[in-house]
Parts: sequence; structure tokens; C-alpha cells
Amino acid sequence: MSRNKEEIFNQIKNGLIVSCQALPHEPMYRPEGGVMPLFAKAAAMSGAAGIRANTVRDITEIKEVVDLPVIGIIKKDYPDVRQYITVTMEEVDALVACGVDILAFDGTNAPRPDGSYPADFIRAIKAKYPDQLLMADIATVEEAVACSEAGCDFVGTTLCGYTPETKGLDELNLDLVKKLSETVSCKVIAEGHVHYPEQAKQCLEAGAFAVVVGGAITRPAEITARFVDAITK
Repeated sequence: MSRNKEEIFNQIKNGLIVSCQALPHEPMYRPEGGVMPLFAKAAAMSGAAGIRANTVRDITEIKEVVDLPVIGIIKKDYPDVRQYITVTMEEVDALVACGVDILAFDGTNAPRPDGSYPADFIRAIKAKYPDQLLMADIATVEEAVACSEAGCDFVGTTLCGYTPETKGLDELNLDLVKKLSETVSCKVIAEGHVHYPEQAKQCLEAGAFAVVVGGAITRPAEITARFVDAITK
């Protein structure tokens, strides 16, 4: 199903977006695929407003079984490059071709393999795909402002705690969500360190347009480790 921008906005507003991802070192990863669509179906059955997924294969399989907006990314490590979420235009081309509703990428303030910075990348994507909704995964207010001013439709708090500037911030940062909602002109998506339903609600109350939850729903090893850690402390 093809959706226009307003339809996507209306569908995910105040909703839960479930991140259905598994990397090669995780138990739910299968080289042949087929697992993430099952998570996506479970999320859709339970009222999720959207799905976030990694790789063209998983996105394509998910879109075949659920009729929800999909935030798409491609995770890939590059030598001597800090960023790893949709880093190149080649990856952008692949995501657009498989029909992602929202294309997400690393919007942190670090150079890409070609030396460009996030604002340059955003402008290049918009020039090539003017109708594609874009989401910048950021870690700081400054990064969010830069990406918003360059034309992003969404900024997500995805990378707070995962960059040198935010290292050690391993808990839900509601202050960042609130500050972004008061500062940037684009829509704010809360993502990262959301472990409990009450926290998701707090994100919306702090001004988030929608909330992405992944590990607390679709990563059984991470969920188990959280319980074991609590019991053994």
C-alpha cells in the first residue's frame, strides 16, 4: 500500500513503532531470513503503529506480511568511519527502491566515507528523492537542529549514549526528548533505552511524536539478561 506523507504522519502519531532487527551475532538472526516478519506480525496484531527494520531483505519480507509504515535502515560498518546506519547514497538508493515509508540514517556530527556531514547528506537525498520522508538518528540537540534545518522530517534520539559525546548516558533521556520537542521544527521520535510501557508513555508526555521500542520487545536475549541482572543483584 502506498501512503502519502500525511497518512504516514497520522498513522504513527502518538503510536508505538516496533523495531524488528537481529544482527548476525544474535540468536534471532537467520541468514535465510523469515524471522523478523514474524516479530512484525506479532507487533501489528497487538496494535503497533509502525515497524523499524534493517536490511532490504527484512524490510521486503516485513512489507509482504504487515500493512504498517516502515522505517528502513541499512547497518554496515565502514573502516575508519564512526557512523554505521545508512551511511552511503548507495544504501539510500536500495532503501528507496524497496519502498520504505521513512528512510532513517545516522545524523550524528561525524564525516561519512566521502567526507560529507549529515546536513550535506540530507540535502543530497532530498535533491534525488524529494518526496522521501527522512529520519535522522541523533545523539544531541545540536545534531538534531542541524538535521532539522537541512530538511529532515523526523529526528530520533536513537544514538544518545552511543557516541563519544554522549558516552555513559545509558538510561532513557526524557530531558533530551523534551528539549528537542521545544527546539526543532520537525517531528521528534523517542528511541533508545525504552524498557517499560510507562517509559514509552512518558516519552509522549515529554513531547515525542511517536516512540520506537526494539530490544524490550524483539530481542529475547536482552530481555532475559535484564531479568537475570535484576534477580542476581
